[in-house]
Amino acid sequence: MTSREMGALLLLGAIWGASFIFMRVAAPEFGIVPLVVLRTSLATLVFLPFLFLTGGGRQMVKLWKPMCLLGAINTAVPFALFNFASLQLQSGVLAILNATAPMFAAMFAFIWLRERLSTLAITGLLCGFVGVVVISLDKTLGSQLSIVPVLAVLGAAGCYGWGACMMKKSLAGVKPVAVAAGSQLWASLLLTPFALMQLPEAWPSSLAWMNALALALVGTGMAYLLYFYLIASAGPAKAVMVGYLVPLFGIAWGVIFLNEILSVWDFCGGLLILLGISFTTGVAQRVAHWAKQRLVVN
Repeated sequence: MTSREMGALLLLGAIWGASFIFMRVAAPEFGIVPLVVLRTSLATLVFLPFLFLTGGGRQMVKLWKPMCLLGAINTAVPFALFNFASLQLQSGVLAILNATAPMFAAMFAFIWLRERLSTLAITGLLCGFVGVVVISLDKTLGSQLSIVPVLAVLGAAGCYGWGACMMKKSLAGVKPVAVAAGSQLWASLLLTPFALMQLPEAWPSSLAWMNALALALVGTGMAYLLYFYLIASAGPAKAVMVGYLVPLFGIAWGVIFLNEILSVWDFCGGLLILLGISFTTGVAQRVAHWAKQRLVVN
């Protein structure tokens, strides 16, 4: 990767890691569903200029049915689940559990798309599952916190995995900006009636507004554009490496800005999840192959 691409990768990891802080601050005042609608509506506006420049508007209209379904599964439902979980879980824990999305994608690809899983990939799924169990037990045993918010985050990650398979099956070849704009737009339309029924009783504070706007414009709009740039410039295999940075930044921002303290078990579970992802996505094999080539050259 070039220095520019590496900088974009680090910036994207920092932005997506900070998104969990934005949720934790904004969700209690805006409400779960109204925050999702605000986020997706403003993100759609960010995508519009790029949509017209790339000519993706026609694809959005032509493929409205799969985009509507994608908007529900890959945006509306997971965003709402994350907002709900952020009311009880630390941002660092949210970021760690969110990292299970690639494992869910591999599992859905195996079940739905009949893609083969190697022995190492299956090992990665089991390793990630153990990591989730470790974090879940740490958060629920001996505390008043139920397992529900943890399951909500895993449900959101599962939706992302399902959405990735949907895009591969039904929206292959569609411009990425069209997919992003279409999913955000449909999520807004689908959830607006529910948001109107759950409007906050009091006007949110300026701090909540700042975090909500940052979540929509930076954490969604700008972040997706950075992600598309990395896919086009460095390739999908390198762009997905951001998944390893998000938990690290999520933990760091939580400690710095919200004074969060994660337990040893949180870190152990997180390491198991990251190790599992490296096995499932093939990153571990590529790193081992690269190291072997370097040893041979030297």
